[in-house]
Order: sequence, then C-alpha cells, then structure tokens
Amino acid sequence: MASGPRPAAPDDSVRTTSPGRRGDKVVSAPTGDPAAAAGSLKRTASPVRSVVASPRPVKGRAGREAARRRLQLPPVSQAEGPGEGPREEDEEPLLSEPEEDDAEARPLPPVCGSPMRGMWRDEKVALYCDEVLRGCNAEDADDAMTKYLSEKLKLKDKWLGVWKTNPELFFMKYEEASIPFVGILVEVTCKPCPSSSSCFNVTVSIAEPFSSNIANIPRNLVNEILEELEHNVPLLEVYPVEGQDSDLHDIALALEVVRFFYDFLWRDWDDEESCENYAALIEERINLWCDIQDGTIPGPIAQRFKKTLEKYKNKRVELVEYQSNIKEDPSAAEAVECWKKYYEIVMLCGLLKMWEDLRLRVHGPFFPRILRRRKGKRDFGKTITHIVAKVMTTDMVKDLSSDTLLQQHDDLDLALDSCYSGDTVVIFPGEYQAVNLALLTDDIIIKGIGKREEIMITSEPSHDSFVVSKADNVKLMHLSLIQQGTVDGIVVVESGHMTLENCILKCEGTGVCVLTGAALTITDSEITGAQGAGVELYPGSMAILERNEIHHCNNLRTSDISKSTLGGVNMKVLPTPKLKMTNNHIYSNNGYGVSILQPTEQFFIVAEEALNKGAASGDKKDDNTISKVMQNLNLEMNNNKIEANLKGDIRIVTN
Repeated sequence: MASGPRPAAPDDSVRTTSPGRRGDKVVSAPTGDPAAAAGSLKRTASPVRSVVASPRPVKGRAGREAARRRLQLPPVSQAEGPGEGPREEDEEPLLSEPEEDDAEARPLPPVCGSPMRGMWRDEKVALYCDEVLRGCNAEDADDAMTKYLSEKLKLKDKWLGVWKTNPELFFMKYEEASIPFVGILVEVTCKPCPSSSSCFNVTVSIAEPFSSNIANIPRNLVNEILEELEHNVPLLEVYPVEGQDSDLHDIALALEVVRFFYDFLWRDWDDEESCENYAALIEERINLWCDIQDGTIPGPIAQRFKKTLEKYKNKRVELVEYQSNIKEDPSAAEAVECWKKYYEIVMLCGLLKMWEDLRLRVHGPFFPRILRRRKGKRDFGKTITHIVAKVMTTDMVKDLSSDTLLQQHDDLDLALDSCYSGDTVVIFPGEYQAVNLALLTDDIIIKGIGKREEIMITSEPSHDSFVVSKADNVKLMHLSLIQQGTVDGIVVVESGHMTLENCILKCEGTGVCVLTGAALTITDSEITGAQGAGVELYPGSMAILERNEIHHCNNLRTSDISKSTLGGVNMKVLPTPKLKMTNNHIYSNNGYGVSILQPTEQFFIVAEEALNKGAASGDKKDDNTISKVMQNLNLEMNNNKIEANLKGDIRIVTN
C-alpha cells in the first residue's frame, strides 16, 4: 500500500481560483457608534460565494471523520513517486488496506481546451460587450451573465465533467503545492436553480470508470462527501471533458466566460458606484488583462497587480467571515477590528482603480518615485571624488591630481548619499547594492575602475525601482547593473539627461525607460533579458544609441510567442520622440527588432533582407512610406545590424 495519495496524471488545465466571487458584498463605511457599525456590517453582508468550495456543514460527521483519518498526512509529491514518501516507523499508513470499493482511481480524462486562450483582444471585447452584457449597467451584469449561461446550459442537460474542488474537503493536512485541487470524474445533471450565475449548483454523481487526479483516494470517501453535499456542487467547479459532442464545447466556453468575468472583470464596487458606460469599463479591464498576457505590462509589474487583486479578494472574504462570527451585540474590540479590515479593503480598492485608469498606469502605480530634493553645489564650491572599496590603497588614487578631495566608503549607498552636484563616485571591483540609485537628483558621475563584468551592482528586490534619474546630467560608466526583483525598468530616466557608457544591463523587468521630456545616450553597452523592450521611448523623449548590443529581450512575456510583438527598441509616438541609432546590433528578440507605435493608418513590416541592404521591403509605395515616417519621427538609423528577430525587424503600427 502506498504511503500517500498519488497524483494519477499531470493535468495541464489546473486552474488556481480566487476565494471569492460576487455576492459577498462589503458594505460602505457606517457612521456612529463603533459597536453599531460592526453590527451593521454583520447584518448586511451576504454569504461568501466561492468557486473553490470551502468545507460545508455536513451530516454524519462521525462517519466522515472516520474516513478522513486515513487522509491526515501530507500527500506525497509526484516527484517522489508512488510508495516513496518519507514516513516515520511509528506513523500510521496514510491509507488503510483498500476495501472492495476502494480500487485505485484511473487518471482523469482531458478537459476541453481553453476556448478563450486563442481569442484576440477585439474578439474578447466583442464577446463580453456585444454578446453577453449587451450594454447593460453594472447592477444588471449579474443577471446578464446568468441569462447567458442558462441559455448555453439548455444545449445539453447531462454530460461528463471533472469536478475540481478544495482539497480541504478530503485532507486534514496537505501542502497547496502538492495538491492544488482534488479532481473527480462526475456525471453532471444540469438543472440549475434560478440564482446568480456565480452561485449555480448542479447535481453530480461519480462517473464510471472512477477517475481522479489522486490515484489512491478512497471511492467511499468521495461518495460520503457527495452525499453530505446532497450531490450538489457549484457549476463553476466543473470542467467538461473532451470527446463529447460539439454542444459541450459551447458549454465549456460559456463556463470559461463566466469564470473569467468574476475572476478578473467584475469588481465588487461596480454596482455600488455610478458608471455611465459599463461596457467601456469592461473593455478597459480586458485591455489590462491582455496587456498583462502579451507583455505590454512587464512581468514583474503584472505579478504585483495580480497579487494586489488576490489580496483584495482575500481581505474581503476575511471581513465577511469576521462579520458572520460577530454576535448581535459586538464588543468595541470587534468593531475596531471591522473598521481596520474595512479600510484595508478601501486602500486596495483604490490601488486597483489606479491600474484600471490608463492615464494613471503609464508606468505602473508607483508615482511619485523621487521625493528627495536636489542638493546642488557645495557651499565652498569644491567637488569630491568618492572611492567605493572595502580598503583604499595608494594604487587606487595614483592617477588622480594632487588637489583632488577624496572620501572613502565601503558602502555605495553611503557614497551616493554624500554626493553633491559635480561629484564623482569611483567604484572598484566587487558586488554592491544601492537603494539610493533610485534617487538620483544631482549631476554626478558614477564609474567603475576595471573590467565592467567585475563591478556588479544588484538591485534590492524589496524595492520597486533600481536606477531612477531626475538630474540634468547623470553618467554611469564601466558598470554591470543586475536587476533582481524590482518591478520598474532597470533604468528609468524621469527627466533631464542620462548617459550610459560601456555598461552591461542584465534586466529582469522592462529595460531602459525614457519618460516624456527626458533624454538618454547609450554607447558601447549591452542590454539583455528584458521582459519588455530593451529600450522604451515614451512620447516626447529623446535618445541616442551608438555601438550597443540589444539581445534576448521581450522574453518570458507570454507563453504565446506569436503575440509577443514589442521590439529591442520600442517607440511610443504622440508627441514624437527623437531617436538616433548608429552601429547597433539588435538580435534574438522574441518580437520585432524595433517597434514604432504611432497614430497612422499605415501598417507594415520591414523584412530582414531588405533592412540589411538599407531599404524597406515591398513596393515603391512602402519605400516612400517608411522614409516619410522615419523623417516625421526624427528617426535616424545608420549602419545598424538588425537580425534574427522572430516577428520581423521593424514594425510600425497604429496605437
């Protein structure tokens, strides 16, 4: 007998669902006595609705607990294999000897593929705004989703599906990473009661052959739990399996449409606030989701948004559950706790609204970045050279003039904090971290002495930004910048001018970002690994790129490479940025070499072969068009080598 439940087979359709859907409303902040406030919150909150069911009140608990005792140990991971889980000699086996009806479950059949995965942005907008919601208001959205789902369910009243539910129904102890869900093959009888689409229940029974993603889960335990649930489970927990008739694909799509709506598009405040055009709001949220999927929003920033959304949902569930446990006469402490939880939700709600407003998420909701005032020159007018090294030796300063004022630091942050305009920071080989690189407001030079690969400056993962400049002139020379964990671009030029000379930039988020009105010069440098473009030029910015290598950018942005379009260099037009590129090598990007987003009806791609010859592909009209566009954009490109980019070399497209 195996020592733990064994996953029967990997299931690519695992879906991590959030613990709350529409219905568990958090009421607006009450006024008056705190105790009355807590009571008001309690009495007006409705029950929590969840796509992943939490354990429900049960009948016959003694019998179920007896069965559950066999499933008390953490499950064995798939990597350990069957029968290889660690077990102390005196521990009971995880499963007792099988009874007659406890034969091992077969692997689950494949569920219907994700019909929405291949949809483009416009198709999703048309599906939700034109077909499902049809111009309804936010308060009517739930009814529209219910009507849409009900119509699709009429296509077939019985079918096979995989019921994916919370492991807490089956395991007293388990690790989420080892069992994200328990899946059971069931026969579904679709006779939903009139209710919100997020709360539909359907009747299910174990289908033959008995199948599960846990090979040795006892069948009698599954039967007992289904009996306790009166064989009613949430419809949105059930996924139709492949191999049935075409009607099931329509049902699978309808279920996915509803799940996606409540998971990502619906916000609990929608029907509490006036919204003149709800369809437009849904379209913006679809655009936000697509921007995350196709990488327009860099991966690390997208992760921050997803965590914020998940935290918001969890906090709402916490508040509703806390309210439900308050007695009719809440104590002052309970009222205070209600208020604390409520205002946590309000703060998260505000942050999510910033994300949904395109005007506020130009670069992620992290403004303002630089709050430090510019120091300017020292009172006595002198400049200082700051030596950053563990120990300063005479060799380090032998090339400096005799009247040079020196300060030695063993910490780069301290050196930067001591700088005034005109100072120079000299860094010797080693590995450094510096939070103050995100606070560059004075005109300084930061340069490494030695090989640039040996002078490594890494970001602080707990911060949003790595290098951010708002100075008139900042120069970084002979350094390696290694981004770890920060969500902003590796270098962000907010205003003024920055020069990067002979540097290596190993990105993790977006590459170098030049915001509106700012300027950048990069020479003899290497940019690699960006999850966005290697260089991102915002409207009205300026950049000069000479003799640089930009490669392997735009990676890890989306699992669908065909939709990965941003280039090694990405320009956003309106007003026009200015770009001069000379002798650069842009290669091995997942998207285009150079992407230009502009308000024009023209759309064309320049072929690699033609670019290497210095001309655009296509007929004479295209040649004239690209020349005109480049002239209008103040875009000067000479002797650049743009090659091996999967989508093409230059892309000019409308916004």
